[in-house]
Amino acid sequence: MHYAMHFQLWDASTGQEFSQYSEHEKRAWSVDFSPVCPTKFASGSDDCTVKLWSISERNCLGTIRNVANVCCVQFSAHSSHLLAFGSANYSTYCYDLRNLRSPWCVLVGHRKAVSYVKFLDSETLVSASTDNSLKIWDLNKTSSAGASTSARSLTLAGHTNEKNFVGLSVADGYIACGSESNEVYTYYKTLPMPITSHKFGSIDPISGKETDDDQGQFVSSVCWRGKSNMLLAANSSGCIKVLQMV
Repeated sequence: MHYAMHFQLWDASTGQEFSQYSEHEKRAWSVDFSPVCPTKFASGSDDCTVKLWSISERNCLGTIRNVANVCCVQFSAHSSHLLAFGSANYSTYCYDLRNLRSPWCVLVGHRKAVSYVKFLDSETLVSASTDNSLKIWDLNKTSSAGASTSARSLTLAGHTNEKNFVGLSVADGYIACGSESNEVYTYYKTLPMPITSHKFGSIDPISGKETDDDQGQFVSSVCWRGKSNMLLAANSSGCIKVLQMV
């Protein structure tokens, strides 16, 4: 994916571009494949739309029109019909893909743009925002009539995130995210504070050694290794670390 109106699909076995998709009218921020239907995927864009695709079709299968920029998209791993996306208007939207005209629910509670959403399980969602917080949502408490403010079950705070995309990854109830303090934070879904953190540091360009001077760097991406205690994290200077939670 580029910071542009189009994005590419690549064949990892050959390293060659497989296809290119270009129906968005502004920058595409996020692409996610459906775990249940792996030939289907969705993209979210600054043009205030989510587009649904199939790897066997060049044209999009459907379009969800939102009221603000779309920052992230995420399919549920438990249903082929459930899709969530975060928006610049501080809200998270959940759609039943059998009805693209209106959201199944709207989750309201963040004070800034929603940069990431992830499904913790079939009934629970976590969202990340540039308001320095993560929020846990109980999808059983949502309503299709207006904003579902009562669905928020917990707010997680401790990391710093006011501007950048810092990453979000979930596994077995554990939630990892980056921080603009150049740290990785790990939370558990039932606890409001971090259970652990790791200072990234930076590499001195002359000595090649790690220093504590982060020089304004931030952790920009995190990913759990499946259902394990291993975490891959990267920061804005291009440093990648493999971490183990003990």
